Amino acid sequence: MIKTANKIIATFFYSGFFPIAPGTFGSIIAALIWLLLPHNIILKAGLLIVTIGWGLIAANQFSQILNISDPAVIVIDEVAGLWLTLLFSEILLGYKIIWIVMGFLLFRLFDIIKPYPISMVEKLKGGWGIMADDIVAGIFSVIILILIKFV
Repeated sequence: MIKTANKIIATFFYSGFFPIAPGTFGSIIAALIWLLLPHNIILKAGLLIVTIGWGLIAANQFSQILNISDPAVIVIDEVAGLWLTLLFSEILLGYKIIWIVMGFLLFRLFDIIKPYPISMVEKLKGGWGIMADDIVAGIFSVIILILIKFV
């Protein structure tokens, strides 16, 4: 039962099994869910914390089952990184579609090209390595959004 739950979470309700660009597909699903959530920062922050916490556990366990250090089917890391981007952009810049779209695009760019230090933190072991690079990509995305807004 726990293995099945962790598989569902790690693959973000099986969206990681999408045959083409599962990370982008999982991010699209995460963005759509974000848009459907009520505009409640406390709810969204709580959801992000749970996603990161359970994501660490689920990604670690499911990657061990698959015997692959960072399998493409695990997309909970993309969900966490994108939601971090969207939460902090909403807090700092307001809830506007332009920031959601730009946050999504920046997050995917940083997640794909993995500039330093993103490339460094993905070398961590287990769930930490799977999740950390996307969390840092989310932080980079928020910084760039703030620079775009205020510079």
